[in-house]
Amino acid sequence: MRKGFDSLCGIVSNQMQQSALSGDVFVFINRRRTHVKLLIWEGDGLALYYKRLEKGAYERPLQGEDCSINISVQQLMLMLHGISLKQVKYHRRYQHSERKCE
Repeated sequence: MRKGFDSLCGIVSNQMQQSALSGDVFVFINRRRTHVKLLIWEGDGLALYYKRLEKGAYERPLQGEDCSINISVQQLMLMLHGISLKQVKYHRRYQHSERKCE
């Protein structure tokens, strides 16, 4: 967790093949899962948010062995608040389809 803006941007571009300037939030968690860093482009500069838990650990939503996964904003918020993603039950909701009117 010693990496700063430039090193984390390098990880995003070289290892994840993505752009740190995309507006996506890139989440970095240490091995013990007690520290988290969020890297985000805010339009006029990069922001780096850092949080250390005094007690407990973050749940990592792993899918296979890939170190890079996509999660929704809701999943990120649940993870940061200490809610187990394995026990969350999602109910079916309406989703608008992108049909063009003629």
